Amino acid sequence: MQRGDLADLTAFVAVADELSFRAAAARVGVTPSALSHTMRQLEERLGVRLLHRTTRSVALTDAGRRLLERLRPAITEITGALEDLDQERQRPSGRLRIHASIMAAAAVIAPVWDRFLTTYPDVHLDLQVDDAPVDIVAKGFDAGIRDSDILAKDMVAIKLFGPIRFVIVGAPKYFKKMGRPKHPNDLLSHNCLRVRVDDDWIYDKWEFEQKGKAFHVQIKGPLIVNDAVQALNAASDGVGLMYVTEDVARGKLVSGKLEMVLDQFAPTSDGYYLYYPRRAQVQPKLRAFIDHLKAENGPSTRMWGKSAAKRHG
Repeated sequence: MQRGDLADLTAFVAVADELSFRAAAARVGVTPSALSHTMRQLEERLGVRLLHRTTRSVALTDAGRRLLERLRPAITEITGALEDLDQERQRPSGRLRIHASIMAAAAVIAPVWDRFLTTYPDVHLDLQVDDAPVDIVAKGFDAGIRDSDILAKDMVAIKLFGPIRFVIVGAPKYFKKMGRPKHPNDLLSHNCLRVRVDDDWIYDKWEFEQKGKAFHVQIKGPLIVNDAVQALNAASDGVGLMYVTEDVARGKLVSGKLEMVLDQFAPTSDGYYLYYPRRAQVQPKLRAFIDHLKAENGPSTRMWGKSAAKRHG
């Protein structure tokens, strides 16, 4: 099929429906003379006469009638598909695939997902949660949400909130038994909960700041989990100390199940960002999701041109 055939065949269906060049021309948005010229070119290209023309009327030839019978279902299907796309553009629907770090999911998505899914029942949220870095384009995700320090390159990034602090927390009964560390180096003699990010990466170098300078401590402990939320529960049970974002631990801190130590050494990160490919079209389902997150946390947008160093978050 040549490039203009679909438009010409659609115009032919309009003429066949209306049996009037004037009415068909108004339907397809061209002049009657231009439409008549298009039909003559189509007949020449196909090598068969499709229309009987007189000064007062238009009628289908037998060949034109047979062509119309074959064309009408296809044209109706194409028109319906385009209308469905237009409706989808106006109304958020379909599967929305989001990749998020464990802490980002807890801090950013969990507070809004009920309201979002209630507001947009035609959207199905497909959320993958883990701390391993992922190429969202290669893996088919619509967007990712992470600490700003691990954004992929060439992405549009929308700040959801921040800055965020990384703190050390433990249960009161743990501190009663083991005492409170006064300096990050004291952690070497404490039970610290480690999080497995992926098969090759266990987050066991906890980061700190002192007088504007960053440093880390290689920690050890009796428990390794691949879920930061479960690690937080273990910390609440007194198993050991955990390195976590303050916002994720806030509920347990307020309730008294956890307490914070080494507060003066807590490093900060710019915040959590939602990011998606710079060249991607923002579909209604993603736009609606972004609007919900921004309404919850307050927006700030910028472009990122290169990858930054990894940070657990």
